[in-house]
Amino acid sequence: MKTIKLVVKSNKHKYPIIIGSDIIKNLSKILRLNKIKLNKSLIIIDQNIPKKFIDKIKRSLNKNKFLIYYFKANEKNKNQLSINKILQILLKNNFNRNDTIISIGGGITGDISGFTASIFKRGIKFINVPSTLLAQVDSSIGGKTGINSKYGKNMIGSFYQPSLVISDIDFLKTLPKKEIICGYGEILKHSLISNKKFFLFLNKNAFKVLNLKEPYIEKAIFNSCLIKKKVIEKDEREKDLRKILNFGHTFAHAFEATLGYSKKLNHGEAVILGIMCASKFSLKNKLLSTKNFNLIKNHLIENKLPFKLKKYFSNKLLKKIISFMEKDKKNNTKKISLVLIKKIGEPIYNINFENKKLILFLKKELID
Repeated sequence: MKTIKLVVKSNKHKYPIIIGSDIIKNLSKILRLNKIKLNKSLIIIDQNIPKKFIDKIKRSLNKNKFLIYYFKANEKNKNQLSINKILQILLKNNFNRNDTIISIGGGITGDISGFTASIFKRGIKFINVPSTLLAQVDSSIGGKTGINSKYGKNMIGSFYQPSLVISDIDFLKTLPKKEIICGYGEILKHSLISNKKFFLFLNKNAFKVLNLKEPYIEKAIFNSCLIKKKVIEKDEREKDLRKILNFGHTFAHAFEATLGYSKKLNHGEAVILGIMCASKFSLKNKLLSTKNFNLIKNHLIENKLPFKLKKYFSNKLLKKIISFMEKDKKNNTKKISLVLIKKIGEPIYNINFENKKLILFLKKELID
């Protein structure tokens, strides 16, 4: 079983991230090697997971007691009602603090599972098996859990670290290209906020990464996880440095909410649009050089990634976008807080702007 291992050290405990191909069939072995004992488990599985993976998991855990709950994963179901349904299962089957929730799915399934684990009897064990590229490089690491409300995305949640993360690259081979692009948005973001050398690797090998070629996809996942690991180890609860992980996200979350979390624009595509907006806004405010901006813009164009706002939004949606940006949970004043960049690999955060300035900027972007 060939794997790559990273260990994340949070304030209260540490947990491993295991990366490899076709490793889910060895789930029991991985748990044993990492000294994790299962008493009773609730496995929350995204309905979109192919049966062959579910069968491998069942065979691996055949000596353990487990229940399976199939979850219809989408942003509209990422809500309190879904949490209540899972809590009912846990209560009805008398789960206790020594038992475990195992999430098999993308970021939405992981968020729902992790949030439930954090509030049930004030916390039970949580194992995350992310099945999408987005979840493998982003949401499965760092302990953020949350659900949506009519007031915005992830407004209700908690910080709750998993006991183990298992990223099986074979899951990715079943995904449509749109989902791979979704995950690539976060990989690109990590390179832009932390490591120009990694960005140059992506700039050279993006086609191979996007087409899941080995060893390029493994290297991209590993380096992306490594960047996030280093950030959250310094600032687990987003008091300071961790804010840089929101590069492009103030725009992105507003874009998603404005479209009602529709399939027209998934999270990673929204992040890529947000990266473009944050980079251009950095340029307009004389923080980012034209040379660095063009490197980012050309990377998006050459790899056919979304970068034109007007393809997704009309000018009449401008007020709605700004309204969601104003409600962003990172704002501490009436102004809108943004993460921008001074150059590739060097972010700047805690910068606040009047909404009028952003309205003028976005208005122009919706015309150009």
